[in-house]
Amino acid sequence: MSEAHVPRLAFTSGKAGSLVYLAAVYTVAVAAAWWVFQVAASPWWSIALGLSAATLVCFAGTLPVNNGSVFDAYWSVLPPALAVYLSTLAPEITARTVAVHLVVWAWAIRLTLNWARSFPGLHHEDFRYLDLYASVPLPRWAVQLLLVEGAPTLQVVLGCLPLYPALVLGGEGFGWLDGLGLAVGLAATTIEFVADEQMRRFARTSLAGAHMDRGLWRYSRHPNYFGEILFWVSLWLFALAAAPASWWTGIGAVAMIAMFVFASIPMMERRSQERRPGYAAYAARTSALVPWPPKERAPAG
Repeated sequence: MSEAHVPRLAFTSGKAGSLVYLAAVYTVAVAAAWWVFQVAASPWWSIALGLSAATLVCFAGTLPVNNGSVFDAYWSVLPPALAVYLSTLAPEITARTVAVHLVVWAWAIRLTLNWARSFPGLHHEDFRYLDLYASVPLPRWAVQLLLVEGAPTLQVVLGCLPLYPALVLGGEGFGWLDGLGLAVGLAATTIEFVADEQMRRFARTSLAGAHMDRGLWRYSRHPNYFGEILFWVSLWLFALAAAPASWWTGIGAVAMIAMFVFASIPMMERRSQERRPGYAAYAARTSALVPWPPKERAPAG
């Protein structure tokens, strides 16, 4: 998932030093976001400006190590911090509040631990960022700021919009939509956990160039992405349950679906086609995203 890289700070050449450095960056990023949350003109602006402030801190953190992968943990660190802040604006803690936090924190803890287990250190950088540096005619720092960090920040901002109505505007009692949001959110984290563990076991024992077609991966080429989409959908379900007029915050889930369908999946598919013989046949019989029984193999001859 990442490529060789020469860090500018010697102590970040190993995993332990890199994690210490990233912990410091994210501590400052969350502190900056929290300050902006409190001074922004409205909760809606607090979401956009607070998360953007954290992005600027992460961008500053990329410069000493010359590595866009500093941004990778943003996805799982900032949404729960935002959820905690928004909960301080609510008049009371309700069953919905507990359910939303359960979904958000289960998702965040799983994603953060999965990232930390797979993260080799800042001597590596995600291949997708390297592809962007090579293909976009802008300075490396501009690509990092605008595409590696800026564009994903917009995705997270849109995805987190439902947290405001779900946690602050909850005029309706806990109902069936809340139950559905809770079920979908916990299912999302479970699917991602199972898919990642299956892939991790496969990677430990497989030969170079092999592709994963077992477990959940037999029914979807990207079950982890499917689980991720379900998480953002679950936030919208909570918002809809709390304040039906906030239906428009579903734009976040739509944006996440578009990102995976039109950017993440095609990029991963191209790489797999290049590196894994037999992947084309696997792709021909297996759903790209939504788990579905595989197509029957054509008979030989």
